[in-house]
Amino acid sequence: IRNKFHNVFASEYWFEAYDLPYPKRVITDTGKTQYLFRINKGIEDLGESINHHMPEAQRPIPFSNMVYFGDGETDVPSMAVVRKNGGHAIAVYGEPEGRVKCADLLQAGRCDFIAEADYRRSSDLFKRTCLILDRMLADIRIAEETWALQRT
Repeated sequence: IRNKFHNVFASEYWFEAYDLPYPKRVITDTGKTQYLFRINKGIEDLGESINHHMPEAQRPIPFSNMVYFGDGETDVPSMAVVRKNGGHAIAVYGEPEGRVKCADLLQAGRCDFIAEADYRRSSDLFKRTCLILDRMLADIRIAEETWALQRT
């Protein structure tokens, strides 16, 4: 599905450098939050700093238009950042014991939903993702309508 995305920020490996794959770039929990702000501010060049202030109205991708899917401990800070800034997060689990950790995240307000990592159209994950996307679209349409009314 890579061709469906404008850009992907992920860990990278050298496969020809050594006998085994060697990490070229590792995305840590701290790095993940940095990439969220890169997306938010539209700063894709990794050599460009994201630390300068940018007014919310100038940011091309507001957090409110983001959905973060987290499947591990290193995703918790990013889920919290996205949610605190008006976005959404879904904690996914593969093994039954992972559901308990996800339920704890839900109780703590770190995610909007939890779901098994089942990406089929009939799954709870798909349905809950669609609910969030429907809400996002409704919020955008309300903002557009409000803006249009203020201009008349």
